[in-house]
Amino acid sequence: MSVTATDSGGDDKLRNRTQQSPLASQRAKESNTPSETNPKGLNGRMSAYFPLGYKEGFSQWWANVPAATAEHAVMSYIPYLRKPPTHTQTGTEIPSETPSTASFSENSADKALAVETPSNSDPHGPRQWHSDLVKLSGKNRALNEFSVERLDEKSDQTLVMLHGYGAGLGFFYKNFEGLSRVQGWKVYALDLLGMGRSSRPPFRLQSKDRQQCITEAEDWFVDALEEWRVKRKIHKFTLLGHSLGGYMAVAYALKYPGHLNKLVLASPVGIPEDPYAVNAEMPDPSESTMANEFTQDQDEGIKHTSNLKNSERPETGDNNNFLNARKKREEAVQEEDKKNAPRRSLPKWLTYLWDANISPFSLVRWSGPLGPRFVSGWTSRRFSHLEPEEAQALHTYAYSLFRQRGSGEYALAYILAPGAFARSPLIRRIAGVGRQYLQPDGVTTSSVESAAQRRENGIPVVFMYGENDWMDIAGGFAAEQKLKEEKAKMLQTASVEEKKQESGSAKVIVIKKAGHHVYLDGWEEFNEVMRDEMIDVSKRCR
Repeated sequence: MSVTATDSGGDDKLRNRTQQSPLASQRAKESNTPSETNPKGLNGRMSAYFPLGYKEGFSQWWANVPAATAEHAVMSYIPYLRKPPTHTQTGTEIPSETPSTASFSENSADKALAVETPSNSDPHGPRQWHSDLVKLSGKNRALNEFSVERLDEKSDQTLVMLHGYGAGLGFFYKNFEGLSRVQGWKVYALDLLGMGRSSRPPFRLQSKDRQQCITEAEDWFVDALEEWRVKRKIHKFTLLGHSLGGYMAVAYALKYPGHLNKLVLASPVGIPEDPYAVNAEMPDPSESTMANEFTQDQDEGIKHTSNLKNSERPETGDNNNFLNARKKREEAVQEEDKKNAPRRSLPKWLTYLWDANISPFSLVRWSGPLGPRFVSGWTSRRFSHLEPEEAQALHTYAYSLFRQRGSGEYALAYILAPGAFARSPLIRRIAGVGRQYLQPDGVTTSSVESAAQRRENGIPVVFMYGENDWMDIAGGFAAEQKLKEEKAKMLQTASVEEKKQESGSAKVIVIKKAGHHVYLDGWEEFNEVMRDEMIDVSKRCR
């Protein structure tokens, strides 16, 4: 079962474990020797990377399954929900690289009616399930939304879930039912702007300044989330973000303080500081970005089990690869001259594609009939622990999203440098979470301008990692320490009343037998941990 990191016997190992390198090309060299399971090695065997056959791949490309249909198929695996609601306002047209005047429909016939699961068929019901498209201000801006609400009781708490890079809310299908069991809660999942089945407006930056480009890229996502919150008339909520969604959750907490009851960061990207990343050249604002989440082999995560004996190691490991993150060089030290930080040893093709603004999804779009086969190189490993039909539904869903017109994916080059380290590391900013100054209108400022201003009293922050996670868990421990130090500093000068209102806390939790996608790899334990965190929020808010 899941454990807090401080309870784990391998705590020291976890604290010292830095970001791993899931480059399939590197591991291919390591695994290119004959074995019982692979007597001929991997050289020349493309099927080892792309198991889907050419014929099957062509059939999937020709079928051109709409994203709405694919999302509906995935959601049908939610327990007790036989016919999930799925709006068809987005994800129904053939993808195109040419932006249209609008990428969503206003036709009422394309909207979905809410579905209720009565208590006689749903042991944790009655519940209401809804799929919607929430239109935002401006041209072609709307967020895809899926929600679950408990009926016959008051919902006074809200959970909002954000997915990772290039993914979609459908990947949370293992969590909707389990998390919506908690009394008094309504659960939302959103597709980030320009990803999933949200609208895909053209991504453009206005500034030439490095820091301002980073801020603009972050604002692209967090401003849309804030506008959605206002539209839904939600005052305070608990925010859960995975990977890139976790990064954006922190950015949201800093820009729009006063609206979070708790922040849960599931294997967040961008926490640790890397000398190269913080000084690497930025792409031209007129260009897009490059990223890769396709090539990590299925069983690699098993090799990184932190504190289990060989006989106890899980059968599944981390099957995800976010941006082909590279291994941190052991000789790199914090005192390294950041201004003259040398470029890390990265594959030339990776750096070229990144600088040439070619995303992995562009490759899928350009490859035509080969697209489904390329995607299978990721999905076959990522979902291999699932039943075949379920894994196939997720493969189709992933392909339907990856081939959509490029939009939010192009923000990534301004947020992360090649190798998946943040250009503006969260470790530098995490201490400010829950400590921002507030004004009556909700605007945050960096300094005290009047005696009327008040400051946030801290919020609980939970860092969650998979036991076999390639993400830098050491960064999570460092962030936990930063938050605790900031709390101690604030309490030194706090009044009696401020000490009573103090709500800040931080902890690191490790999900056993899970990789980067903790919510899917170890979904049962993940749901259990999240329910406990949600119940904790309910108690705090009484």
